[in-house]
Amino acid sequence: MSSGSHRGGLGWGMALAMAVPAVVNAADLSVLGGALSESKPIFDARVRYEGVDQTPLAEDADAETLRLRLGFETGKAWNTTFLAEGEAIIDLAGHYRADPARSRNASYPAVTDPQGEEINRLQLVNTSLPGTTVILGRQRILLDEQRFVGNAPWRQNEQTFDAVRIVNKPTAALTLDATYLNQVNRIFGRESPQGRYHGDGVLANAAYQFGVGKLSAFGYWLDFDRLNGVPAAMDPQRVSSETFGARFAGERPLSKFKLAYGATFAKQADYGSNPLNFDLDYYSVEVTGTYRQYSLTLGQEVMEGNGTVGFSTPLGTMHKFHGWADKFLTTPANGIDDKYVSAGYLAKGVAMFDTLAATIVYRDFKSERLSLDLGDEIDLQVQGKYQRFVGLLKVALYEAHEGRTPAAYQDTTKFWAQLEYVW
Repeated sequence: MSSGSHRGGLGWGMALAMAVPAVVNAADLSVLGGALSESKPIFDARVRYEGVDQTPLAEDADAETLRLRLGFETGKAWNTTFLAEGEAIIDLAGHYRADPARSRNASYPAVTDPQGEEINRLQLVNTSLPGTTVILGRQRILLDEQRFVGNAPWRQNEQTFDAVRIVNKPTAALTLDATYLNQVNRIFGRESPQGRYHGDGVLANAAYQFGVGKLSAFGYWLDFDRLNGVPAAMDPQRVSSETFGARFAGERPLSKFKLAYGATFAKQADYGSNPLNFDLDYYSVEVTGTYRQYSLTLGQEVMEGNGTVGFSTPLGTMHKFHGWADKFLTTPANGIDDKYVSAGYLAKGVAMFDTLAATIVYRDFKSERLSLDLGDEIDLQVQGKYQRFVGLLKVALYEAHEGRTPAAYQDTTKFWAQLEYVW
C-alpha cells in the first residue's frame, strides 16, 4: 500500500477525527445518548524533574516538565466505543536538548520530553464479531513484554500508532493479534523531524496459554519511508526489517517462593526499502525468584551486530531495556551483550503509602561481536503509591571504563523526581 496519502502527517487517527461527525449525525439518537451517558473521563497529570550530567558535554541538563492528558471514552453503541485523548507537555523550567535531530542546545545532554500538544489517542473499538475486537485509529499497542512493540510510557510523550488492529480469541487459551499500521507517532513529538515514521507495517502475534506459561510466536514486517532532514543514522529506512521469533514466559509457586521465567529468540533481516543488508539474531533469558516482599532477578539479553548495523527494535519500549541511562537506544554496530542482576523490595501499608517499592539493578555491557567492553551501570529506584498518586525517585549511573570502552560511550549520571496522578 502506498504511503502517499499520509506524507503530510495525516494518519488514520486524524482522518478518524473528521469522519466522526458524519457518523454522529446519522446515528440513532437514543442509542447514541445511552453511550454518551456512560462515558468515562480520562485525566492523567505527571510532573517530573530530570537532571543529566554527561561527559564530555559542557552543560548539565535540567528539565522540569508537566504532562497532561485529557479525554473521554464513551459507552457502547452498536458494539462500538469511541475514545479521544489529547496530550500537552509543558516546559516549566530548565535547560536541555529536547530533540537530538536538531542543533538547538547541542551543548546540553538530551532529555527527549519536548514541549508541545497533540492528539495522543483517537480510536473506535468494535466487538460485533464473536471473540473479536477491532480497533481503528490512533492507539496504544503493547505486545508481550514490549521489547519489539510498545508505547514507551517512561517519556512524557508516549508512542502511539495510526493503525487497524484485530484481536481474536478462538478459545480461552489462544489469542490471535494482527495489526496494519501506516504511521508511528514517536516520543519526539509532531514538530520534530523524527517525530513521525511513515510507511507500511504489519504486526502478527499468536499466543497460547499453557499451565506453565504463555508461548508467543510473532512476525513483524516494517517498511518505512525515507525521512528527510535528519542525519543518515536516524533515517527509518535503515531499520526497515522483517523479524520472526518466539517467546515463552510464566511463573510457578515453589513452596514459599515464586519463580518467574522468560526467554525469547528472534531472527531479523533487512526488508523493503532498507539500503543495508543484514541477517541478525536476538535472544534473552530471565529468571526471578520472589520470597515475601523480596525478589532477585538474573538475566541476559543479546542483540547481534555485523560491524555495520545491530539488531533493531524501532517500535519497542526502549527505556525498559539496557539500563535507564539510555546509552543503547540504538544498538551498537557490533551488537550488545547485556548481563544484569536486580534486587527488589515491595511492601504494602508502609506509613502513608498503600505500596512502597525499591529496586537496584547492576548491568555489565559488552559488544556481542568482538566482546568489546561497553561499560557498566547501576540503577536505583524508590516508588510509593498513595491512593491515586504515585511518587518516584530514580537514579542511573553509567560508567565507561577508561582505555577499554569505545570513546562514543562516556560517563553519564541521570536523576529523576516524579509525581503522577491518574483518574
